[in-house]
Amino acid sequence: MAKHTHPDRLLLAVDCIIIGFLNGQLNLLVTRRDQEPRLGEWSLMGGLVVKGESIDAAAARVTHELTGLENVYLEQFQAFGDVGRTEEERTVSLAYYALVNQESATSQLSEHHDARWVSIRDVPALVFDHNKMVEAALVRLRYRATHEPVAFALLPKKFTLTQLQSLYEAIFDRPIDPGNFRRRLRKMDYLERQNEKDVTTSRKGSWYYTYNAEVYEEMKAAGEEFLLKP
Repeated sequence: MAKHTHPDRLLLAVDCIIIGFLNGQLNLLVTRRDQEPRLGEWSLMGGLVVKGESIDAAAARVTHELTGLENVYLEQFQAFGDVGRTEEERTVSLAYYALVNQESATSQLSEHHDARWVSIRDVPALVFDHNKMVEAALVRLRYRATHEPVAFALLPKKFTLTQLQSLYEAIFDRPIDPGNFRRRLRKMDYLERQNEKDVTTSRKGSWYYTYNAEVYEEMKAAGEEFLLKP
């Protein structure tokens, strides 16, 4: 193996695509960049990995420092390392995405940072290659939401089937046939109907459901697959 006596300096960063869902709309959390270059422009939550820190720990730290959010589930999904992708030193960024309950997350946002929600359909111009990161995160989310029950993280603990359908329509950005969609849902024993209705939208009301992760894991271990194509 060749010995590298003069390796080029390379910085390692993390960028976090934090996605929420509210009122039938998928949203992205963005912030104003607080340093040069691109001071004041819209950005994802990002920062450099520091010495002695794992990349997962860096993603959690950066998210907390820039938003105030704690205990956010973050999943690494792609590395971005094009030459010249930033205007600083050569930097490779590991992109993470997180799915959060937006209403709950908003109440935790730090007032010390200019973090705000924007519609995923109307993401502003972001610094560097952050718009490409968002597009890649959506591709990953659509795959994961089809093959794993990750989308439930975007909903409140209790939800209606109408809310669940609205969520999938927002993720895939197209209408879903309600009959076919609900027939698939009825086969999922880990969706448990509650003895309570949402009566805010109609007199008849809609049953609330909850997602039971333990039941899902048991069924997954027994060989059952999650497949929810819109």
